[in-house]
Amino acid sequence: MHVLAEADLRLDAQAIDYVLLAFYFLLVLGIGYLARRQVSTSLDFFLSGRSLPAWVTGLAFVAANLGAIEVMGMSANGAQYGMPTAHYFWIGAVPAMLFLGIVMMPFYYGSKVRSVPEFMLRRFGKPAHLVNGISFALAQILIAGANLYLLALVVNLLLGWPIWVSVILAAVIVLAYTALGGLSAAIYNEVLQFFVIVAALLPLTIVGLAKVGGWQGLVDKVSAGPGGPEQLDSWPGNQLTGFGSNFLSVLGIVFGLGFVLSFGYWTTNFVEVQRAMASKSMSAARRTPIIGAIPKMLVPFIVIIPGMVAGVTVTELAGDNKAALLAGESAPSGATFNDALLLLMRDLLPNGMLGIAIAGLLASFMAGMAANLSSFNTVFTYDIWQTYVVKDRPDGYYLRAGRVVTALATLLAIGTAFIAASYANLMDYLQQLFSFFNAPLFATFILGMFWKRMTPTAGWTGLVSGTAAAVGVFLLAETGVWDLPGQGASFVGAGAAFVVDIAVSVAVTYATQPKPEAQLVGLVYSLTPKENLKHSTTGEDAGWYRRPGLLAGIVLVVTILFNIIF
Repeated sequence: MHVLAEADLRLDAQAIDYVLLAFYFLLVLGIGYLARRQVSTSLDFFLSGRSLPAWVTGLAFVAANLGAIEVMGMSANGAQYGMPTAHYFWIGAVPAMLFLGIVMMPFYYGSKVRSVPEFMLRRFGKPAHLVNGISFALAQILIAGANLYLLALVVNLLLGWPIWVSVILAAVIVLAYTALGGLSAAIYNEVLQFFVIVAALLPLTIVGLAKVGGWQGLVDKVSAGPGGPEQLDSWPGNQLTGFGSNFLSVLGIVFGLGFVLSFGYWTTNFVEVQRAMASKSMSAARRTPIIGAIPKMLVPFIVIIPGMVAGVTVTELAGDNKAALLAGESAPSGATFNDALLLLMRDLLPNGMLGIAIAGLLASFMAGMAANLSSFNTVFTYDIWQTYVVKDRPDGYYLRAGRVVTALATLLAIGTAFIAASYANLMDYLQQLFSFFNAPLFATFILGMFWKRMTPTAGWTGLVSGTAAAVGVFLLAETGVWDLPGQGASFVGAGAAFVVDIAVSVAVTYATQPKPEAQLVGLVYSLTPKENLKHSTTGEDAGWYRRPGLLAGIVLVVTILFNIIF
């Protein structure tokens, strides 16, 4: 793990910054305490009693994904690759979020399942359910560890405390409010954290652009520096994918990232879907990811641009240091791209503003980790513990079990934080995890949802073989057998997982018996009555601005324009 010389990176925080931070922490814990008063059943704890309005769940939807990895990882990518990083938003998020709202949410919300693995249980039976439950739980612990490591890094830089002390302190605060108030506490805190994150990053972007002489100044400096003008156009993104050919690079971004990784993440990742399931109506559930897509398409401007500014203005990351890092070597300064945002804050922000910025960073880390914990405790309690270990107990037992599981998950995340510490760019690590866990799940899911013949045996064999394919690509890239620089290994791994999963599922389906059609109503598109997929358009769901289809169309047009302009 790199540690910069203390003097270089210690953020010069003053009393006002610490007061702002202390106030923020009290507010977060207060929300957890107030939310606890609404928790009397396990449905309240795990799914907020399905009572929240669409604008709350929509902001929580995007904030749950605006964790440390998103904020620090995307600014690290901005410093390393420049504008091609926007693909993670405009290709790798928004289209899939719209698809989730229009096509998938009616299935999730209408079938009243409590988790994505529960959908797998009803569609494919217990083996596929167990495989999915275990792989999802493992992914959440690994990702929570990455969020926790970054949170600890900031506390270490701020207070000078050792990383291990910072990891434990950060974990205790998130555990406190998630265990107190369950999903409601996590969601209300995510809405607060969304505004705190924007309040921290928007001024940083504006001051950063002013320092380099506006957008044109940034263009000139990036063009003249290591990485060159390629970093200013999002297409074809060769540096990001690691492919020499423009055609292969665009194919990797559109198919690997835009289809497999992004649809796999947004449509089957329970961290996100759980927020929409907490909505008060089918219409609100469908609007949740579409409302979330509006800030999502604007986020690149406040995370990627500061990273690009850091890459040309921060001494430890610019010039020879950047050239060394781009060549895969250690920078003479000891910094890595993960430090981009912190170093920029150190250079640009006055006291008071620094306190808000640090609170914003801590908010993003806690939002990400709380999202991981709240989805882990739901899946583990309902899908593993209640289904296979301790069955048929009163509801109060599972509510208590959920709180205990949250504490155990926090301890495990402290362990996995040290795996994340070994990566110079955490986005590489994260995309790798998504190729293992999300890409095969998406293949199984989408095939099972639209193909009624697919059998229960095909469900779990496809999942296992798809995951094995992604791990195989990862091992080939790690051992140097296959040279895939950048984030190419995760794009290729995701594509391999998807293709292998589909091929195995189709082959196994024709060799095994399908479920009777009567058992698939509400779980397969062609067998679901159309009225089950409709939502109300009266009362709180009335008005043109609450029509999911129209909202999705507007967001899609704006996203296409961004892709053309940049």
